[in-house]
Amino acid sequence: MIIGLTGSIASGKSTVSKMLSDFGFPVVDADLVAREVVEPGTPTLKEIQEIFGSGILLPDGGLDRTKLGEIIFNDPASRQKLNDVIHPAIRKELLRQRDHLLATGNDTVVLDIPLLFESKLLNFAEKILVVSVDEETQLARLMMRNGFSEREARARIASQLPMSVKEKGADAVIYNHGSIEETHMQLQRILENWHLLERKE
Repeated sequence: MIIGLTGSIASGKSTVSKMLSDFGFPVVDADLVAREVVEPGTPTLKEIQEIFGSGILLPDGGLDRTKLGEIIFNDPASRQKLNDVIHPAIRKELLRQRDHLLATGNDTVVLDIPLLFESKLLNFAEKILVVSVDEETQLARLMMRNGFSEREARARIASQLPMSVKEKGADAVIYNHGSIEETHMQLQRILENWHLLERKE
């Protein structure tokens, strides 16, 4: 089974991802993949350099994310150009890692994709698991974790699909505003319902 794990910013998805890993399920992390595809020497980084010039490179040949961020932040056309290069590379690598894990004897693979709905990658997974949180908790966590003002935090939350939309599209939802133990119990129940824990034993 391929599980697509997603949530919204500061929903606690990383916590659930770690729990799944602790249960023994391999996790392909889209954020990690996004960094891997632009490492020095990769075709993707070369393509980005061709579009935006060598000014977006650090002295060691790596990607200067700050510099690139400044270019694309206020320019939708530039952002689109970047996305047209990066998104296909990320998708290809996600599928490569997923298929490699399946080919090497794993029955179940977790795809941890923060923007699963926004990027329209639902067809990558058989089951969608959404980590949800109420907006007050989400806002408080985000302000505390990233040092954002309330206005900055609300803007980040508003840039993603509403939680309610993701919940509707999910096969199962974990409500992550209680204790770690409660979250763990919810996850365990879902895995039992999907008959994934017997295989592990």
